[in-house]
Amino acid sequence: MSQTLHLSIEGMSCAGCVASIEKAINDVDFVTSANVNFAEHTATVEGDTNAEAVIAAIRRAGYQASELSGLDDTADKEQAEFVYYRQLLKQAALAALVGAPLFIAGMAGMLPPLAAPNGLLFWSVIALATLGVMVYSGGHFFLGAVKSVRQHNANMDLLIALGTGTAWLYSVVIVVKPELVPALAQHVYFEAAAVIIALINLGSALEMRARGKTSQAIKQLIGLQPKTACVVRDNNEIDILIEEVVIDDILRVKPGERIAVDGVITQGHSSLDESMLSGEPLAVKKQPGDKVLAGTINKSGSFLFQAKRIGKDTTLAQIINMVRTAQSSKPAIGRLVDKIASVFVPAVLIIAVLTFLAWLNFADGEQALTYAIVTMMTVLIIACPCALGLATPISIMAGVGKAALYQTLIRNGDALQQAGKLETIVLDKTGTVTQGKPGISKIIPRGTWDENSLLLWAGSAEANSEHPLAEAIVSAVKELQLKLLPVTDFAAIAGQGIRAELENKSLLLGTRKLMQSFDINIEALVSQAAELEQEANTVIFIAIDGELAGIIAISDAIKDDSFAAIKRMHQLGLEVLLLTGDNRATASAVANQLGIDKVIAEVLPQDKAGQIAQLQRQGKVVAMVGDGINDAPALALADVGFAIGTGTDIAIESADITLMSGSLHGVVDAVEISRATVRNIKQNLFGAFIYNGLGIPIAAGVLFPFTGLLLNPMIAGAAMAMSSLTVVTNANRLRFFKPAGRQLSVKEIQS
Repeated sequence: MSQTLHLSIEGMSCAGCVASIEKAINDVDFVTSANVNFAEHTATVEGDTNAEAVIAAIRRAGYQASELSGLDDTADKEQAEFVYYRQLLKQAALAALVGAPLFIAGMAGMLPPLAAPNGLLFWSVIALATLGVMVYSGGHFFLGAVKSVRQHNANMDLLIALGTGTAWLYSVVIVVKPELVPALAQHVYFEAAAVIIALINLGSALEMRARGKTSQAIKQLIGLQPKTACVVRDNNEIDILIEEVVIDDILRVKPGERIAVDGVITQGHSSLDESMLSGEPLAVKKQPGDKVLAGTINKSGSFLFQAKRIGKDTTLAQIINMVRTAQSSKPAIGRLVDKIASVFVPAVLIIAVLTFLAWLNFADGEQALTYAIVTMMTVLIIACPCALGLATPISIMAGVGKAALYQTLIRNGDALQQAGKLETIVLDKTGTVTQGKPGISKIIPRGTWDENSLLLWAGSAEANSEHPLAEAIVSAVKELQLKLLPVTDFAAIAGQGIRAELENKSLLLGTRKLMQSFDINIEALVSQAAELEQEANTVIFIAIDGELAGIIAISDAIKDDSFAAIKRMHQLGLEVLLLTGDNRATASAVANQLGIDKVIAEVLPQDKAGQIAQLQRQGKVVAMVGDGINDAPALALADVGFAIGTGTDIAIESADITLMSGSLHGVVDAVEISRATVRNIKQNLFGAFIYNGLGIPIAAGVLFPFTGLLLNPMIAGAAMAMSSLTVVTNANRLRFFKPAGRQLSVKEIQS
């Protein structure tokens, strides 16, 4: 059975590692897909496999991995990263302690020449001190380089190890056997090796700290999960770890406590704050039989509930899993960058060798060897594609996290990228634009029938239907405490209504089209039906034994924020369509109230996908917004499918994006966040490509014939470290992005 694994990866040093790890994972039997996130140092693996096999493959590739299986694993990962961050700072400090004084003294002309009486001793001590720096502060680069060579791939560690190792070895030769090198080329670069290692470690530490800020969404969601739960066992209430709760356990919840797992109330009543799911600040009343969800807060009252979903199966865990998966996924632009990065490091090695040979053969004078070594070392240091590898995933993490704050769950990077390109938004009516809780607004009986008897017959026929309109009729019957009649020969007629037998009489209940199909004369009530439809009512015709018995008008109130959300869609230049199975008059009335551009009404459920396809054939990039169940084919076919979350299983599998709050504002938020994220990615990529595109030629010395200047390897090291930090900092700007015309409530911010 296919499953999704989330792994933490250790030992990745640059974008070149991504391709190596993904290849190793994809070679494991039954793995269907693997996404490695360089920014988060995680991997998401799908397929009929197990974590042990995947981890073993990653270790064979030269990296370490562990499974992120529980909610607390992220906290463990964060702690491990903090320890590594402190280690990087210590390594940078030691390297700087050795390299910085050497650099300053060298610039001031205070260092003794080799020919001085104590010159050999002084420089021998410096060589050993720098070697200590390379072992303690730069050892992970050299170990990574060895692993890289063993696995027949190239990464950042190899570039840094070659660059600093060459500088140190060349300097040692100058100290021990200076006669092997022409007099003008007798320069040592111990300070360069130490300072480069210091700068790269410092840059990595700062980048890791900044990178951690993009994971706030996951941290906030995990913070909603309580650590313990109060369980009733043998008539005793005991506090246990949440991991020890089992299905069907009875749990006690007191005022102010968070719900530990998903379940159903068995005793008591209360009001729950479910804003973490719905964004709705008002508390929701709960009584026996109602569902409660992990992470929500009990506002008042104490109650007992029975655990139904625990661990990975809770709604909260599904949401966390969805955000994790989306943050680890790659949009099309990200996959392209990975391919480029995978061949980038080998290309740099070739360029470095060619640079060395060019200077050695074409430079004038005895300094040709010095120039060759310095330029080769500078090319190796400045060309690390870290910024290139971070450009896409770091922005995706920030964008998906920002969307989650607005109760909008994005399944993958492609959906995030595609949402910004949308041109047409197609809306379902019931439950999407409207509240999805219709009620009877008017009953018009005809002939010998009265309102109650007409309602009773309609409710009896609809008793087994799950359609929202049917539920409205049945609820009205129950409110009147009428006893339902037995029904035989029930048959649903898709998109039109139902046919049934009650008390040996045939009953038809449904649309005009249904009446016309059975040659029922409805002229007596056509004008009244039209008036009701103009007022946004859905009219249901009822015929008994071939004669029109009356009509029932049902209205479904428009959601309070639908008008404002559709106005925001128009402000973004989006075309808005209403696609519904309801009759044209009712649909048009709703559309007129909301300013919707076009109505496509009386569409059967199976034909909705065809309408989406027709719009796509016109060259439009189309989104479908629906309830995630009846509209599933249309949601799947649309360029981006938005499912209205139900608050329970939230239709996660139905669409590309899930709107947990059920508000159409989520569609606009997703579009705006998508555009901001893609813009951010392009800024990052532009910076990364410009940095490498200009940096490598300058490092190779193309400006030397015109200016007489070469790029100092230490400056190259600082530039390489700062380029990655710049990309991460730019991506973090998304954390402060706010969709236009949308204000988060205090409840939403807290949730």
